[in-house]
Amino acid sequence: MGNAAAPQTGLMPKLVPGLIVANYGRHFLVEDTAGARRICHSRGKKSQGVVGDRVLWLPSEDEGTIEKIEPRRNLLYRQDEVRTKLFAANLDQVLILMAAEPEFSTSQLSRALIAAEEQRITPLIAINKRDLTLPFARAWERLQPYRDMGYDVLALALTSESPADTQALLQRLSGKTTLVLGPSGAGKSTLINRLIPAALAQTGELSQALNTGKHTTTSTTWYWVDAAHSTALLDSPGFQEFGLAHIDPAQLAAYMPDLKPHVAQCKFYNCSHLHEPGCGVISAVKSASGTDSISANRYQIYSDLYAQLSQAKRY
Repeated sequence: MGNAAAPQTGLMPKLVPGLIVANYGRHFLVEDTAGARRICHSRGKKSQGVVGDRVLWLPSEDEGTIEKIEPRRNLLYRQDEVRTKLFAANLDQVLILMAAEPEFSTSQLSRALIAAEEQRITPLIAINKRDLTLPFARAWERLQPYRDMGYDVLALALTSESPADTQALLQRLSGKTTLVLGPSGAGKSTLINRLIPAALAQTGELSQALNTGKHTTTSTTWYWVDAAHSTALLDSPGFQEFGLAHIDPAQLAAYMPDLKPHVAQCKFYNCSHLHEPGCGVISAVKSASGTDSISANRYQIYSDLYAQLSQAKRY
């Protein structure tokens, strides 16, 4: 009789599917399919994961190692000449939150919208501090071109207990993964705490898990809104600038819904929409009438951004 086969040893540990819910450098908080969370580290020197990534990770005692990042549907980020800031991946929509006071920048709003459009992420605009009557009236008027473009624009008063505001938000967030984006001081943390009362407790647990002090929003953090884990809200760091160095200036008009329909009317296929004769975009600005016209402010934003992106591409 031949020798019996030796028992198989050293089986490779099974990879576990998970979701990155927080990212701090090379430390990640990963949630498994049962809802348990543990600290994981990236394999190798580079940290490629972002919040919202679906990953396969390898357990090791009380921590783990991320072995693979699944393909992304999208990735929202901003980029200037110096650095790239990754917000989150696999988003259904981005809620751009601003306040009526201090006055928000339509240039920064437009940049955030362009970044979302480029990644095919549905934008939702919200303006906070509706209770400040005159500043809000001015802000609402400045948002008219964005409503004309078809963007959903919400009016909120987050510091007051308004069930109607909460219901309007939840209606738009239900069943989706939404990143809350906006400048510092717009009320992002107030919004998160309004919709997720346990958010403060969750951030405390997160700080404890990461062995850090009091948690502040320095990177994106994932929160479940409902017990069924079908609706997610992602908090993100505030920003004062929104770089778009990754955008090709020749494609810029395609990511601006008020400009895009008029590009087909341009005489030249490679029209920059700045000075060429027979430009459909310039004609729409000059007409300045009708819901399909382009406002002077929006065209100025396009012109300035085109010049900035074209200058950056030369270096």
